[in-house]
Amino acid sequence: MPVAMITGASKGLGYALGAALARRGWDLVLDARTAPVLEASAAELRRFGTRVRAVPGDVTDPRHRAELVSAARGLDGSLDLLVSNAGALGAEPLVRLAELRLDGLRAALETNVVAALGLVQEALPLLRAGVPGAVVAVSSDAATGAYETWGGYGASKAALDRLAAVLAVEEPELRVWAVDPGDMRTDLYAAAVPDDHGPRPAPDEVVPGFLRLLDERPASGRYAAAALAARAVGR
Repeated sequence: MPVAMITGASKGLGYALGAALARRGWDLVLDARTAPVLEASAAELRRFGTRVRAVPGDVTDPRHRAELVSAARGLDGSLDLLVSNAGALGAEPLVRLAELRLDGLRAALETNVVAALGLVQEALPLLRAGVPGAVVAVSSDAATGAYETWGGYGASKAALDRLAAVLAVEEPELRVWAVDPGDMRTDLYAAAVPDDHGPRPAPDEVVPGFLRLLDERPASGRYAAAALAARAVGR
């Protein structure tokens, strides 16, 4: 069975994507910081009959990243998909750059950029083994648009996009996709903008765009999940 590793997988987009892959028979290695929530989510996904390894911890910790890769190696010895979904805002709620604490910006960069690259570095031998794997960097429209209060978070996602683009050049056998999921109804968005109660899609409504990438394996690059999902429906 193919193996996927998903960070930030106890809820939100990470959990929704894990559920979709579990339904397809994928084995999973899941990460999140809160152990009880992660284990409860993993237990739900095991009902699909797949192997699910729940590895709680913080992706900014090199030892935790090694544990995640070890868990994947223990399943089939290779890794078909790595999804860097764990994220940090830098401030909750978001604030203008004039008010953004630099330690908050550093925390966002450490989680969204440094840890994502560290995990790729740790996992590369497994991604290269067997059928070359794929890397998904969960991006944001804040990486390309200048939105008030989203500067620190957007900067971290722009840096993540650049790492993904260069990784695709340096590892041409892999597929490396930076994916903008769009605004979603998640705890992260609520923490970012708690006064914004406008309607937004649930994470599972966004997942079809990610699945299209796996089904068709287009060229490495940056994609919007909503556009991918719309094309999938309209085929």
